[in-house]
Amino acid sequence: MQKVQTDRREFIKYSTLGILGLVVSGGVVFSQFPLHSENRLRPPGARSEELFLALCIKCGQCVQVCPYHSIKLADFDKGYGVGTPYIDANERACYACKAVPCVLACPSGALDHHTEKPEDIHMGIAVLEFPDTCLGISKTNIPIGYNNKMREFTNSVRNVTESEIKLLEKFDSFEGKQCTLCADMCPIPNSTSAISMVPDAKGGKRPEIYDGCIGCGACQDVCPTTIPSIVIKPRVTYEQYYANKN
Repeated sequence: MQKVQTDRREFIKYSTLGILGLVVSGGVVFSQFPLHSENRLRPPGARSEELFLALCIKCGQCVQVCPYHSIKLADFDKGYGVGTPYIDANERACYACKAVPCVLACPSGALDHHTEKPEDIHMGIAVLEFPDTCLGISKTNIPIGYNNKMREFTNSVRNVTESEIKLLEKFDSFEGKQCTLCADMCPIPNSTSAISMVPDAKGGKRPEIYDGCIGCGACQDVCPTTIPSIVIKPRVTYEQYYANKN
């Protein structure tokens, strides 16, 4: 009887491993993370998270055409949605290209082709998460060397584009000035519909967010504080976040 029980346990163990191997080879990967929708910042035009995950074929075309090298593919250790595109605004935000090439390149409809211009993008909403560290509020000038992060990122790119060079040149010009970077670097055409600097009770200026914000993450990317004072809440609308705060 003991021999039968042992054989049964071995059969179950190796049968399970075999099934997992077949599933993985078929393209479904199990990880230590629970299967649920991710709260990542997705590229422009991304459908609802569940539909996006269902439609995305993980082809990487959006990565290839992005002129700012903003889009990455999720690794295995990032949880569910391995191989799907996302943006980490702490490394490189979306800079709202006029033609939205990532959407045009998407063959599956995971990125909605009705997203034809920056104003059509709805990735999330900017929030002044840490006002106590905001240089604009404290009237602290932008420190020397604040632009090292963007320079290092640009230098790490194999094929630097003209768009990236122009972005870096613009970014470099603010060193030593009063910090208004989040508003000045907002990439949408009518940036004052999304963000502006307004007087703060402490005497400085604070970023104020409006319903024109598309959640591209540029403000988070360029914030010169160690931990960005302003961050993006992915897939959150202006109405959802600010409706009860005004």
